[in-house]
Amino acid sequence: MTRPIAISDSANFYVSAERIFDPSLKGVPVIVLSNNDGCAVARSDEAKALGIKMGEPLHLIRDKIEAHGVRVFSSNYTLYGDISRRVVEVYEDYTPNVEIYSIDECFLDFSGFKDRIIHARAMRSDVLRRVGVPVRVGIASTKTLAKCANDIAKKNPIFTGVLDIMDPTLSSWLLPLVPVGDIWGIGRKTAAKLKGVGVGTAAELRDMPLRQARALGTVVLERTVLELQGESCIAFDDVEPQRKGMAVTRSSGVPMKDFDTLFQAITAHATRAAEKLRQHGLVAGTLTVFFHTNRHRSDRPQYAGSRSTRLTPMSSDTFELVGAAKRCAIAAWPKGNTQAYGFTKAGIMLDDLLPLEDRPRTLFDVPKGSPALMTVLDAVNTRFGKKTLVLGSEGMTRSWHLRANHRSPRYTTRISDLPVVR
Repeated sequence: MTRPIAISDSANFYVSAERIFDPSLKGVPVIVLSNNDGCAVARSDEAKALGIKMGEPLHLIRDKIEAHGVRVFSSNYTLYGDISRRVVEVYEDYTPNVEIYSIDECFLDFSGFKDRIIHARAMRSDVLRRVGVPVRVGIASTKTLAKCANDIAKKNPIFTGVLDIMDPTLSSWLLPLVPVGDIWGIGRKTAAKLKGVGVGTAAELRDMPLRQARALGTVVLERTVLELQGESCIAFDDVEPQRKGMAVTRSSGVPMKDFDTLFQAITAHATRAAEKLRQHGLVAGTLTVFFHTNRHRSDRPQYAGSRSTRLTPMSSDTFELVGAAKRCAIAAWPKGNTQAYGFTKAGIMLDDLLPLEDRPRTLFDVPKGSPALMTVLDAVNTRFGKKTLVLGSEGMTRSWHLRANHRSPRYTTRISDLPVVR
């Protein structure tokens, strides 16, 4: 029997999260900005109607913001992450298998439900009641078809937020409505190639010969064609896949012109990376440091530095990662007069991740770090708040922190930010 797969995504998720705690935002244009208050990364339907595009820089739309009273918010990832967690908790009451795809999208196993549409509508209603976020649901026999159904449900109010295309007849009727560029996994270059051979819709891609699809877009495009035909090629992950790598990167609120300021940022990123490793029970085998100037500033000299090092033995110890990061940063630091540079972004990447118990060992491995100290460090920062205990090299002023001049309170994760009703 074909397994029904649903995908549920939150409508304009960042905006919807902001509206939960501020009713005055409903019905008015709202945008949420990227890191450093740079570009619009989330827009309400009202903002989209004004012609504000995804990724449009803030400084180019200030006149439109003032003319139409657009409400502007900095990204509040702490709030969004917690709202996402609450939405997933509701999903888990409606299916035993939930695969988190992104902060605002989850694949759901809808096997065994007699009336999937009624079940999905009940779930939508419950998410709205318990969390306050509107969601849309697409149901189909494959992940790619479910994404298509979700896309159609978003754009067509007649489906009231839920569309089930398990019936091949319904699927054949609706797939011509999906532009090929909107199909999951089809990028701009592939979409251009497909349009060049006369394939402009999901239905036309579904009918494309498999050999031609492989020649045009490798096995990845061939799998997409099979998925559109109803053959599941992308597995439903009942268990979260093992991480192979992770990154912690941030843009700086002000340009970093000296090594000490840069290293404060790198220390903070390496510290966070180590915390994430320990949260997932992992150790890393390779660490990479990178930093670069603002590529869009033609009036300043450009520089990008990057160095990698092996971690032997593999580690998740904060002191070990920060020490390795410092060696990489020193090696990558430019020579000569560095005041001419202003580094606007830095980050840490970790690769070759393994569960702690599976790390390779040799006869001559010398244990490094202190697991007990890391346990205490994590416990203190969990109980008393992030950054209660930090390494001295992270500094106290943190001038490199992101700009977030329009950030809303962290309503659900900080006692001091709880809304007060008077």
